[in-house]
Amino acid sequence: MVSELPQPPRGARNLVVVVLDSLRYDSWLAAPPASLASLGTVQRRFSYASWTAPSHYNLLMGLLPHPSPTRVYASDYYQADFLRYRERLGVEDLEYRKLLPSLFLPTYLKHTLGYRTHARVSMPVLNPFTVINRDFDSFKLMPSHNDMAAIVAELGFDPQRPSFWLLNVGETHYPYAYPGSAAVELPHISGVHGVLKHVDEIRGGDDEAADFFTEKTLGELRARQVAALEYLDGVFEALLAKLPANTWLIVTSDHGELFGEDGYFGHGPINHEKVLEVPFLEGRIV
Repeated sequence: MVSELPQPPRGARNLVVVVLDSLRYDSWLAAPPASLASLGTVQRRFSYASWTAPSHYNLLMGLLPHPSPTRVYASDYYQADFLRYRERLGVEDLEYRKLLPSLFLPTYLKHTLGYRTHARVSMPVLNPFTVINRDFDSFKLMPSHNDMAAIVAELGFDPQRPSFWLLNVGETHYPYAYPGSAAVELPHISGVHGVLKHVDEIRGGDDEAADFFTEKTLGELRARQVAALEYLDGVFEALLAKLPANTWLIVTSDHGELFGEDGYFGHGPINHEKVLEVPFLEGRIV
């Protein structure tokens, strides 16, 4: 039996979280989306994890990228950060204890505040069979890993209830391509081109990797990520046009990316500032 949702608090806002997968903070600085300027100044923050799946789990716990504060207890910071949702959601009587025991934002929003909950994701490691698909009214892995415009086309809002939308965007993830961009020959990397593919189908060995990871190629890849963000500026315009007034919008990244710094490429099992450093921007849509 499906339990009836509680009546939403008066004035509760829609919440939309856009996660630009793998986008570096300095890539944002190189091509800041003009369409988002009204939200304020982008912040330099740090992800809790260095790859997609665990980072999204933290995001869905309500833990947004942090500013790395000094002289604080972690538990106090988590509680204070959660209470910032009072402003984001427009709900003054938010209580941290009510997030317990689930520690999961969609569960809290749906069963405590009466929200509709939705997710559209681009990366296969976030597919609907994974653990993060809990208490969502709809959760969909998009057919293309790099088509934010298709995600925006699926957005809808219940006039009777506030909605929470999680949007995982793949244009800024390797191979940093967007619809209509020129195709280039790049090594096939497991997990990027689909974790559900067979490992023995992956091309490339040590020799190919050595040829691939050149300074010139890494510079070109970084330029491709910046170009992907430039393209997304137009998609953000379409997103803003679709959001109801008084929606709270958060735009960030799940982690950064390495383009040859200290010998690293990509993200994941890498302990480096640039793989944790992410952009963070939020504000209310007037």
